Formats: sequence, structure tokens, C-alpha cells
Amino acid sequence: MNRMTQSYSLDEIIDKEKKFIMPTYTRPHVVLTEGKGAILRDLTGNEYIDCVGGIAVNAVGYSHPMVVQAIKEQVDKLMHVSNLYYTVPQVELAEKLVQLTGMSKVFFCNSGAESVEAALKLATRTTGKGGFIAAEGSFHGRTIGALSLTSGHKFRSAFTPLLLKNVKFVRYGDADAIDDAIGDDTAAVVLEPIQGENGVVIPPDGYLKAVRDICTDKKVLLILDEIQTGFGRTGRWFGKDHESVEPDIMTLAKALGAGFPIGAILAREGLEFKAGEHASTFGGNPLACSAALASIRVIESEELVTHSRELGTHLMTLLQDLDGTVVKEIRGRGLMIGIELNKPCADIAAKALERRVLVNCTAERVIRLVPPLVISQKELTTVASVLHDVITA
Repeated sequence: MNRMTQSYSLDEIIDKEKKFIMPTYTRPHVVLTEGKGAILRDLTGNEYIDCVGGIAVNAVGYSHPMVVQAIKEQVDKLMHVSNLYYTVPQVELAEKLVQLTGMSKVFFCNSGAESVEAALKLATRTTGKGGFIAAEGSFHGRTIGALSLTSGHKFRSAFTPLLLKNVKFVRYGDADAIDDAIGDDTAAVVLEPIQGENGVVIPPDGYLKAVRDICTDKKVLLILDEIQTGFGRTGRWFGKDHESVEPDIMTLAKALGAGFPIGAILAREGLEFKAGEHASTFGGNPLACSAALASIRVIESEELVTHSRELGTHLMTLLQDLDGTVVKEIRGRGLMIGIELNKPCADIAAKALERRVLVNCTAERVIRLVPPLVISQKELTTVASVLHDVITA
């Protein structure tokens, strides 16, 4: 037990949060203290089956021994030296990511929003153009540049005018709309292979391939935001792999570091920053890269991509007979599943929490399930049973 677990009550922690932390998050009254696999434990010892996964971050679960060991060993050797010097973990991770993605070069940063910012900067620098096309319902981050590509009044309204002035939003899943929107000043089209924050919205089959062909024909870059869909989440290594599409630039974060902060962009041959054009003090530091390498090794050795695909199918089957008067649609790929309701879902998430199952309500009416890929069939059966009960109730 750590000092905080021993020293503070729930009310004391809530009071300290109100006093010292900006109120950017709405949290249930639960203090999580430790985790193992797909199970989290709170301050008072209650255990929860986690289907939030740090918002699709903790793909290999909590406290995986291979990741813990890799971090411990790296901490003993070297945590940070800056990018003024070479380090072994950074070049090893870059090589591994190139092998996994089929891309050419990597730039490391610290988060998903940073990776989107870097992708926009590289696209502008490469093309000399400042126009972008994004999708209605998109979410690409909350920094001021990434927010320019994020659809939705609730995210944008307090921060206008935004940094990028020439962004067109078109209907997601409509390749012809992208074709029509491309103009002389268009640098890139930016898309999520599956829209996560918008409620696990899956485009029609062939959509990404059609957009790829359009971008190639019109000499416009295609940027795929794989921050949420990467590293086995959808039952393939990356969302792009469902259609064998190769973007010009792709963004990564979340599951890349198994919970340790790290982000990256990858670009095809011929697209790269030159010396001094972009940088990150902490990007690609030895500790983050060691955690990411260990996470990838776990995904490979435990065949979690296949596990995600098979258990995703299993969970979708368990959910098929949910109450049709309340449930509008169930959709997903791998262990990225959305249950769209005919009403707001915040109360459903709260009731599931009372039953010791953590789920996330997004887009107001969608229960998003993105559990650790190590979750067991038995645990998913319990999750499905709880969801049946709370949705019916």
C-alpha cells in the first residue's frame, strides 16, 4: 500500500482535487490505486473490471510484468538525456515501428495531440499549403492546432478563432465529399479509421481505400489518426490494415506506451523534417521508448491482436440481445465497441460503476468499450451481464 492509500480518505482527496486542480474533468467519486491485468482496485479495496482502459491506452493491462521490468531496468540506467544525443531504445523503437507500419521515418513526441500538431506542421512544410479537410464528428485533440480539425461545438466554441483558418469538414464515410472539397490550397485530408470520441463510428467498407486513391490522384496528403485505433485495438495492428491502406503520415500515441506518455508520427519515404524544423525535449526519451518496446513485445508474444479480434466478436455476440427499446445500435471492430442508446448514457455508466464495471459514455448516447486487450472471456461475460442488467433497469 502506498502512502496516499494509507493517509487519505475519499473525501479528503476530493477536497484536495477541488482546491488544487483545475476543474477540467468530471469524475465519479472513486480513487483508483492499483491494477493488475484488466482489474482495477480503489482506495477501499473494491475491484472493478475495466472497459475504459485509460481511454484505449492500457492495451496490455495494468502492471504487466514485462513492461514493469523494462521500466525498472531503464530507470536504473538512464531516464533522460535530450535529443542532442543518440540512445539505443529510441532507434530500436523507431525501427520496430517502421517494420510494423510499413512507413519510412519516425518523429517522437509525448502525446496524441502533439503527434497531430507535428503531422499538420509536416504537411504544411512539405506542401507549402495551409488548407485541411477533416470529418464531421472528428476528434484529433485539444491543443489549438489539433482543435482546428476537431469537429463539435462543445470542443471549439470557447477557443475561436482557432489556429487553422482553412479547414473544411465533410460527412464521415463519404469519399465523394472529400473529392469535392479538395481545392488548390489543400495540404492534406485528416481522418480517423474509426471515430472514437464520436461513438465508435465505423465508415463503409472501401472508404479509406477510396480516399487514398483520391488523395493520390489529386496530389494531396492523407493523414490517418491512429491514436485510438492503433496496436491491436480493432483486431488488426492498425485501423488502416483493414483495407491495406498506406497513408502519407500517421499519428500514434495512447497504447504505444502501455500507459507511459509517448506519441509519434510516421511518414512515408520522402516526407521528413529537416534539422531544426521540429523538436521535442522529452520526445523519444529512453524510458518512454523502453516502455513502448516492452508493450509491443507483449502484444506480439501474447498474440493480443488476434485476441482482440476474437474476444471482440465474442463480446458483440453477448451484447446482441440487449433491450432494443433502449439500444439503437451496437457496432465495433476488435475490442473497440460502441453501444448507441436512444437516450443519454451517463446514468448507465454510473449504474455499471456501482456494479464494479467501468465503462465510458461518449458522444452523450454511446457506451464505449475499449478494455485492455488482455481481458479474459470470463471477465467479458461478466461485463455483458452487468450491461444487460443496467440497460434493462
